[in-house]
Amino acid sequence: MKFMKLGSKPDSFQTDGNSVRYVASELATDIVVNVGEVKFYLHKFPLLSKSECLQKLVAATNDGNSDEVHIPDIPGGPSAFEICAKFCYGMTVTLNAYNVVAARCAAEYLGMHETIEKGNLIYKIDVFLNSSIFRSWKDSIIVLQTTKSLLPLSEDLKVISHCIDSIASKASIDVSRVDWSYTYNRKKLPEENGTDPKWNGVGNRPVVPKDWWVEDLCELEIDLYKRVIMSIKTQAVISHEVIGEALKAFALKRLPGFSKGMIPNGDTAKFRSTVDTIVWLLPADKCSVSCSFLLKLLKAAIFMDSGERAKRELVRRIGQQLEEASVNDLLIRAPEGETARYDVDTVQQIVEEFLMQEQNAEIESTAAHELQEVRRPGILSDASKLMVAKLVDGYLAEIAKDPNLPLSKFVDLAELVSGFSRPAHDGLYRAIDMYLKEHPGISKSERKRICRLMDCKKLSVDACMHAVQNERLPLRVVVQVLFFEQVRATATSGSSTPDLPKGIKDLNSASHGSSRSVTTNTEEDWDAVATLEELKALKGELASLRLGNGVGASERNGGDSKGSIDKAAINKMKGLLMSKKIFTKLWSSKSGQGENSGSDSSGSSVCMYTSRLKCENSKKYMMI
Repeated sequence: MKFMKLGSKPDSFQTDGNSVRYVASELATDIVVNVGEVKFYLHKFPLLSKSECLQKLVAATNDGNSDEVHIPDIPGGPSAFEICAKFCYGMTVTLNAYNVVAARCAAEYLGMHETIEKGNLIYKIDVFLNSSIFRSWKDSIIVLQTTKSLLPLSEDLKVISHCIDSIASKASIDVSRVDWSYTYNRKKLPEENGTDPKWNGVGNRPVVPKDWWVEDLCELEIDLYKRVIMSIKTQAVISHEVIGEALKAFALKRLPGFSKGMIPNGDTAKFRSTVDTIVWLLPADKCSVSCSFLLKLLKAAIFMDSGERAKRELVRRIGQQLEEASVNDLLIRAPEGETARYDVDTVQQIVEEFLMQEQNAEIESTAAHELQEVRRPGILSDASKLMVAKLVDGYLAEIAKDPNLPLSKFVDLAELVSGFSRPAHDGLYRAIDMYLKEHPGISKSERKRICRLMDCKKLSVDACMHAVQNERLPLRVVVQVLFFEQVRATATSGSSTPDLPKGIKDLNSASHGSSRSVTTNTEEDWDAVATLEELKALKGELASLRLGNGVGASERNGGDSKGSIDKAAINKMKGLLMSKKIFTKLWSSKSGQGENSGSDSSGSSVCMYTSRLKCENSKKYMMI
């Protein structure tokens, strides 16, 4: 730390209690200066020779035959006045980064200019500031911190602006020229640890990281921090990533619990200002900060009830890089007063922002007064869509555990990504099953609506194993899962995929809103939920169908009978679907309903599948 000593005489100021200061001298004091609650017993001559303000005050007291003057509003209070008084006496005074601004403001208040006496206090302090303080990295930060309690005079004297310019210029300098002390407590770089393979122990190591300055600036109050970052951004030298790292470091420092995604408790207004300022300072480049950091900011903004502008900006930016998020990041607590556990509406807005990237139009000027709209094709990659679809599936599985979650919010969010191609619907099935488990009292129409989201043909073998044993699913879904497994097995065996039986076609037609049903007045029967005994009967029929025709016929007719085997399998499935004997119990009145739709299929091994069906103690696919 830089410092400057003024004067040469011994310090003879003494204290009598907390409210009295006096000079030990053979001469009796002839003036009392009241600064706040402290009385200074001093001599007129040394004070009046350097202070224009005291000259006027003493002149006024002489007219009233009084030897006391009052200066209650002097900047810096009694301690700053004491520095000025000691300077007037020629006593030794030490100025440093912590007291120099207070002394400068007090000297300005007292009028200690060059016009009163050459080499006065204001001149000496200004020389110290310009030659030492503003050239020092840490001293500039310390001085800037002290200016807040001395407003507005510290602003008028341009001390704040000089500090900001000094800090910004040093932060923007090339790291190879940084030769001063700074704080850097984060994980060291490889070259700092001596583990860099390019470092051979000879020469100077490049130990200064690009973000060397961010931790020191975290000591500043939010309003001063904002001005410094704005000045650094104006320099246009620091990368957006480093600015983003600085904002992250400041949030971790100033918002307790932020690193763990917790909402800070304490001064809500102060924290709200911090969040709003960080949002306002975010660089335009979407890669400057992580999606996880943005979501933590959004959680804090919602809890602190920040302005809608800040929330909208965060939602927009999160939507632009949603594929980077995790399920835990998206679990935003619902505002107080709501029955639901999570804020699903905000997540839906984020997903909509993600989709908007595909819909935004790019306007190009094609002539002097002519504009042409050009739509950007495929701005979202298939990989991004797949990651977001999986993210939403995982999020749905988490919020489905909330017993107060309305079905409409679950379905609306799922439908936003329904057009994204996914190789498997296991994640969506898990979310649907979780919702059915936590909401057993939903109506048939609601059960039908949520099951329509799932494509049975995109379930893995293990997911199918779980689905055909799932008592929460409607009969329609169970039958479709069983049949599509048989169809895939047929395709795997080498023959062409057969046409769907009329019963399954009718099921699919109904799932798209058709008024037709498998048999007259049985639409509700298909949407009924099967019991465990009924599921076993249905599985047994399919197992015997495959084992009875697939194995025996193969031995009798050899390889040439594959087509007839498949035809027999399909015919028996048709009979199974239309058989009143098998579904007499299934067509009884039950609660619950659902369905599914499909677009394409994935391969599976039916032999392994049917052998598992025969085993009562087979390993189940645990989705929950």
